Amino acid sequence: MGAAGSKLEKALGDQFPEGERYFGLENFGNTCYCNSVLQALYFCVPFREQLLEYYSNYKNGADAEENLLICLADLFTQISSQKKKTGVIAPKRFVQRLKKQNELFRSYMHQDAHEFLNFLLNELVDILEKEARTAKNEAETSPPEKVANGPKNPQANGVQKEPLVTWVHKNFQGILTNETRCLRCETVTARDETFFDLSLDIEQNSSITSCLKNFSSTETLNAEDKFFCDKCCSLQEAQKRMKIKKPPHILVIHLKRFKYIEQLGRYKKLSYRVVFPLELKLSNTVEDADSEYSLFAVVVHVGSGPNHGHYVSLVKSHNHWLFFDDENVEMIDESAVQTFFGSAQEYSSNTDHGYILFYECLGANKNS
Repeated sequence: MGAAGSKLEKALGDQFPEGERYFGLENFGNTCYCNSVLQALYFCVPFREQLLEYYSNYKNGADAEENLLICLADLFTQISSQKKKTGVIAPKRFVQRLKKQNELFRSYMHQDAHEFLNFLLNELVDILEKEARTAKNEAETSPPEKVANGPKNPQANGVQKEPLVTWVHKNFQGILTNETRCLRCETVTARDETFFDLSLDIEQNSSITSCLKNFSSTETLNAEDKFFCDKCCSLQEAQKRMKIKKPPHILVIHLKRFKYIEQLGRYKKLSYRVVFPLELKLSNTVEDADSEYSLFAVVVHVGSGPNHGHYVSLVKSHNHWLFFDDENVEMIDESAVQTFFGSAQEYSSNTDHGYILFYECLGANKNS
């Protein structure tokens, strides 16, 4: 990587961002699914900053058991504190912990980057929630004179308290609302659910905007799919749709490129061309106020099938686009991003397709 590293430094020259580090990650036998997602998360700046801050506070505290959060924080700290600007780091401790924790990632088989991202974010949340509960229990069992001005969160008659919101939630969590309208009595039943990413069905020659429209399109529930209306006390025809009630600060979109084909009895990769813009307006929200997002990372699946292939990532950092392929890091032109949209024809020699997209919210609701 020495030559490639110095090439990258030459390419950026005096535009090399102050204090930034561009490091490739060593592959431990099919761990590209992990490396590509880790690079996207490293260049998710608010997440990185909060993770590093968490780790510096953690290191000052008592030594606790090793977990995936600590291994990730340690890896990000290693990268950010390197003396060199470019190079290669081996995420050995993190990968070992991941395999120890989840047997799904133990084999040398081709793994799914989206499954890994999902597992990782949920695992980080579990660890933070557990730590918060432990801290709360310790605070509650400590002598009462330590708590000035009474308990912090008094419970009104045992009312269910709000779920804990961690810094992972603050970055990635959005809220969907599932609206079902009974066609007989017109009553609307709404159910909220949280999400860390949106998984979108894709079509040939489409765009993220059209995929999001389909995601929020109205579906009629009839025949065997009738809805039990509480007001009518019976099964009724209804209309159902999903809307985004609260858009997240970091919007992660997963394109469902792997589809189970009944006739074949197996999964097939859809190489469809799906255009993802550098700037995205999210209009299918409950408030109907457009949220504007900017693309900063893409995890790309390379290969023609679901059970083999490779993952790389494209990352935007300080207005430059970079291409991360395990140990290798190079600069790419912004216009090269569109070569990862997919193929307009069924059989194409280009098998590098955008799979997970990371967008950051711009503007006023950034810190809400």
